[in-house]
Amino acid sequence: MPALLICSTLLLAACGQQLPAWHSGKLVIVVPEIEQGAEAEFERELAQLFAVQLHATLETVPLSQDKISAALTGHQAHLAAASLRSEINNTALQFGPSYQSVRELLVCNRDRSSMTELADLKGKEFAVVAGSAQEVALREAQGNLPALQWQARHNFTAMDLLAEVAEGTLDCTVANQLQLAEARNYHPNLVAALDVAPPSRLAWGFPMDVDPGLLGQVQIFFARIRQDGTLHRLMDRYYGHNNRLDRQDAAAFITGIRTVLPRYRPLFEEAATITGEDWRLLAALAYQESQWDPLATSYTNVRGMMMLTEDTADRMKVNNRLDARESILAGAKYLMLLKEQMPSRIPEPDRTWLALAAYNNGYGHLEDARVLTHRAGLNRDSWLDVKKQMPLLNRPGYYRTLKHGYARGGEAVILVESIRNYYDMLKRLEPGPTQSASEQISYQLIGPLQRLLR
Repeated sequence: MPALLICSTLLLAACGQQLPAWHSGKLVIVVPEIEQGAEAEFERELAQLFAVQLHATLETVPLSQDKISAALTGHQAHLAAASLRSEINNTALQFGPSYQSVRELLVCNRDRSSMTELADLKGKEFAVVAGSAQEVALREAQGNLPALQWQARHNFTAMDLLAEVAEGTLDCTVANQLQLAEARNYHPNLVAALDVAPPSRLAWGFPMDVDPGLLGQVQIFFARIRQDGTLHRLMDRYYGHNNRLDRQDAAAFITGIRTVLPRYRPLFEEAATITGEDWRLLAALAYQESQWDPLATSYTNVRGMMMLTEDTADRMKVNNRLDARESILAGAKYLMLLKEQMPSRIPEPDRTWLALAAYNNGYGHLEDARVLTHRAGLNRDSWLDVKKQMPLLNRPGYYRTLKHGYARGGEAVILVESIRNYYDMLKRLEPGPTQSASEQISYQLIGPLQRLLR
């Protein structure tokens, strides 16, 4: 392997290089390993945005949680963007402003354990990821319960340990509420027994002798992205679509992946080749529409795997809506057509989520929702903003002022969010050639939506 490539994957110190000054045009940031899933993707995007603010080239150094502190104290990176629990009494690191607060939960198998307090862990198989925010929370709890003991697992992720708890090889672990929400899609027998410590206030980490100028730039960065909505949009992108499915829905979907999907996967892959869409997105859409039943028919006479209306089927030149191949190809092409209709300025992934809403409600009703979004002073090109307005399409005071009238906009929101969840589950269970984890977790938004739909 060429020396330059080796140096790009290892810490600078390992290659004998000196860490450049942060204002020299090159920024070195420790990030989570990609196996951490949405957390890794979220932090990497934040790091990239920060580098843009500094007009710097970004070099990311993926590290496991237990190696981050040593990397920073050894001046092998300028900072760590790695969802660290900001500790008041940490003598090795400084922390930037908190940008997210998450509960740290003792998670057990509800079929095997009934914990009511941390002292109940005595004699149990109990492990956490070494160096993680969860282990930091346990060390804080240990101050009040000195007998508290656990295994610190190296080279593991929270999802690995949660899977062990679900399978019964571990009694319990600690995970934050986001990690647990993700894991419950695959392991519905997981239960949060109790909070192990006050919530983690996540922040970036720095060596104790960090240049105050760099710390000041980070404070400016987080203040800006919080004020202009960027932080909220990123949280919604990576964490905004979990917890929409109950345990039965998730379990049925996973069963379908194993038993039904293999029969139709070649058709989704064919449609993906033609349209350029990810076959897993098309499969997620089909599951939401018909649970992969090519003979599905609704009371409104939408039919087939992709639940096409007669008008849409005619437009896409479908001869038989109940033919799985015809339906999948037509549905994929129709989704592509909806995306092409939208203004070119709309970026991904918002373009896809908006197109899925139009797939359900029709393009005209999507445009009405975008009008409402604009009237509300929000961004009509952002799914995060449009989905707040779509449920209003069934209210006379709103739909009577719009071109296309009444629509069940709340139904479209639920459909899109469910598809996003199915899609991310498929990305984890059916990873692509260069993908090792999916982008997801939780950010509970369904409650307010339910109130709007009443």
